[in-house]
Amino acid sequence: MAGALFPVKIIGHIRTDFSSKFGVPRQSGIVDALEARIEFEKEFAQPEAFRGLEGFSHLWIIWQFSEALRNNWSATVRPPRLGGNTRVGVFATRSPFRPNAIGLSSVKIQKIEWDTPKGPVLHVRGADLMDGTPILDIKPYLAYADSHPEAVDGFAEQTAFQKLNVHFPEPLLAKIPMDKRDALLGVLGENPAPQYQKDPERIYGFGFAGKEVRFRVKDNDLTVVEVE
Repeated sequence: MAGALFPVKIIGHIRTDFSSKFGVPRQSGIVDALEARIEFEKEFAQPEAFRGLEGFSHLWIIWQFSEALRNNWSATVRPPRLGGNTRVGVFATRSPFRPNAIGLSSVKIQKIEWDTPKGPVLHVRGADLMDGTPILDIKPYLAYADSHPEAVDGFAEQTAFQKLNVHFPEPLLAKIPMDKRDALLGVLGENPAPQYQKDPERIYGFGFAGKEVRFRVKDNDLTVVEVE
């Protein structure tokens, strides 16, 4: 029936180093060093439900844009890739402001921790989600069906982001745990600042691994100025 509703259950939550949306990579998989884990609700944390998953290398995560829930939606949005000024159809984007606030991410399975107090826990790499994001479902990634090397990226291909040169003073980098540094450098290199803001004196900041990281961007250079 048109317009019919069906219940959706939250099966778990993901734990990441991002305390807010700012700083999260724009797509999954572009910062492989980012580690995360998926913890499941008691009802779904049954080892039998994960049997066979250890044979796969990658995973699809279906999740909820929990920080972008709203009662209405817009047919057009302004993608940051186009400078925030050009409107395109919402279905031509991955904007969170959709009729249904559902996201889709492809991640690498690092390991499955079978025996924990919370049941099976999935450790993954390359997630583009903030800490605590509700997970609606997971599905194995199938290379023979899901990979399309000949795919065309539309306007996203024309506006690919250029990686930045990251300048991270040693005294500040020393404040970041050793096992988190590669991931943070990868995030900064993808330029987490809004693409439509070009003020070289403006200081941006985001929470990562329990620290507040502040930086400036000028041309192709990103300089970290403070870590708290």
